[in-house]
Amino acid sequence: MTKQPALVQALLKPETYPHSPQKVELVQTQMSFLFLTGDYVYKVKKPVDLGYLDYTTLDKRRFFCQQEIELNRRLCPEIYLEVVPIVSSRGQIRLGGEGDAIEYAVKMKQLPAERMMDRLLPRDLVTEEMVARVAEKLAAFHDKAATSPEISAYGELDAIMINTTENFTQTEKYMDISIPSQKCHQIKTYTDNFVKSNESLFNRRVQDGRIKDCHGDLHAAHVCLSDGIYIYDCIEFNDRFRYGDVASEVAFLAMDLDRFQRADLSQAFVNAYIRMSQDKELSQLLNFYKCYRAYVRGKVASFMLDDLHVSEEEKTSALAAASRYFELAESYI
Repeated sequence: MTKQPALVQALLKPETYPHSPQKVELVQTQMSFLFLTGDYVYKVKKPVDLGYLDYTTLDKRRFFCQQEIELNRRLCPEIYLEVVPIVSSRGQIRLGGEGDAIEYAVKMKQLPAERMMDRLLPRDLVTEEMVARVAEKLAAFHDKAATSPEISAYGELDAIMINTTENFTQTEKYMDISIPSQKCHQIKTYTDNFVKSNESLFNRRVQDGRIKDCHGDLHAAHVCLSDGIYIYDCIEFNDRFRYGDVASEVAFLAMDLDRFQRADLSQAFVNAYIRMSQDKELSQLLNFYKCYRAYVRGKVASFMLDDLHVSEEEKTSALAAASRYFELAESYI
């Protein structure tokens, strides 16, 4: 693994934090470093430009930290606490306090890892009643979620085609690495044909007000079933990825439940959502959006293959995950 930046090395030391945790654990994604301290998680954005997000300046990272707090409080108000400056003073890096701000972190309460849905599913600890409660929370959120002519435009055919085309363009470099080229071609053909032959359905979704400012990244790892239901880590870095049909959001978690080979829970979740939202047409779009969402997850896992801060072991795991997601995407066509 490439040597971690000095900032990361400092944040791995308990003395950097005002509450002096016993230990600090590092978890990272392609766009963030997360420091788990037991009581709190501190999320620091990497200074990267991935095309669909730009965190290359300190001002941008501070802005998107603030966005992350504001947007996630819609579904998880008690978890997202504040944006904290990371300061440098007399050669020492500290979290908060006096000094020049060299970085910013999102401070969150640390949720119990063992109660994340993606941890509970392999242990057979998720029930139909649980997913129905998630559906109820999601339906209530969607009912109140913002919409406008600007947001609704993301449900129009041109906008949908921009998203799907981008998917295929961004995976070209991973052809025959994480996805066989023939499989990609089959999925693209299905996607293009579905959009063209369902124009009236997509137009109706716009007219019926089904295009909302959603969560945008609703998979099992972002649902915690603890003393309540916590749906966290929404997309803050690109409005386009949050604005969309509520059917796409429902399909995302339904797809992930399929990934864990729990089609029964997937169907129970969808049925509960349709019952609570009275969105009868959603089922007509389910496989299309499941395919789209599985492909997105395969693409994101593939991106980790190019991350300098990710170990070879993690890249091997990412490659396997990407391949599984692309196989799942194909299963919906």
